[in-house]
Amino acid sequence: MIAELAALVPIGQQMLLTAFFAFLRVGAVMALLPAFGEQSVPQRVRLVLTIAFTLVVAPAASGPLSVVTTGQAPIGMAILGEVAAGLALGIILRLLVIVLQMAGQLAAQATSLSQIFGGPSVDPQPATSHVLVVAGLALAVMTGLHVRAAQAMIFSYQMLPPGGLPDAATISQWGIVHIARGFGLALTLSMPFVIASLVYNLALGVINRAMPQLMVAFVGAPAITAGGLILLAISAPLLLDVWSGWMLRVLENPFGDPP
Repeated sequence: MIAELAALVPIGQQMLLTAFFAFLRVGAVMALLPAFGEQSVPQRVRLVLTIAFTLVVAPAASGPLSVVTTGQAPIGMAILGEVAAGLALGIILRLLVIVLQMAGQLAAQATSLSQIFGGPSVDPQPATSHVLVVAGLALAVMTGLHVRAAQAMIFSYQMLPPGGLPDAATISQWGIVHIARGFGLALTLSMPFVIASLVYNLALGVINRAMPQLMVAFVGAPAITAGGLILLAISAPLLLDVWSGWMLRVLENPFGDPP
């Protein structure tokens, strides 16, 4: 019995090392993962979710991680490499939420909603950003964000193999392209509000020119506020549908060229 148990010790050590290195990458991703890694989620819940994702990722990553677990790579460099790879993937996924925040901020500034109706959150946001982010995260979870996130983590072992630090040139190129496309998408999502604000201000200027005695600011402020809220209610489903399609394409290939 003792001999049989002793034979299982190397196998157990191999499994623990694989789980440990998988936990490093998964934990770094979970620190930035949309919905599951939000700061509003309790730390214990995030820890349990990280362990759950590790149990899913570790068996699939046992092959690539064998380079580390068998001692073929320096353990210190391997630890730093796993954390860096996880942060690289997490930043790309976190950009999905930042796009909605930027779009909401641009829309709120265009429609004079940036200082009122603010939603309580860890990061102060105008009302439009808060509504879009919460709705987007709910939509992402309902469309299988947990499954696609686990697939992206497993896929990351092919693009960022363990055993060393990721290539800085490759990571920087991915980051530049994703950030540029993210800013473009945020501007596209906020464009209905920007156009409505432009038309509103042009009309307000014409009215003020024709009727100088009329206090157009007192008349126009409630109108732009109501118009912004109505436009948000009408356009939010379409904006979230566009964002959801972009999110799914990014999750399918987070290290490729974004859509």
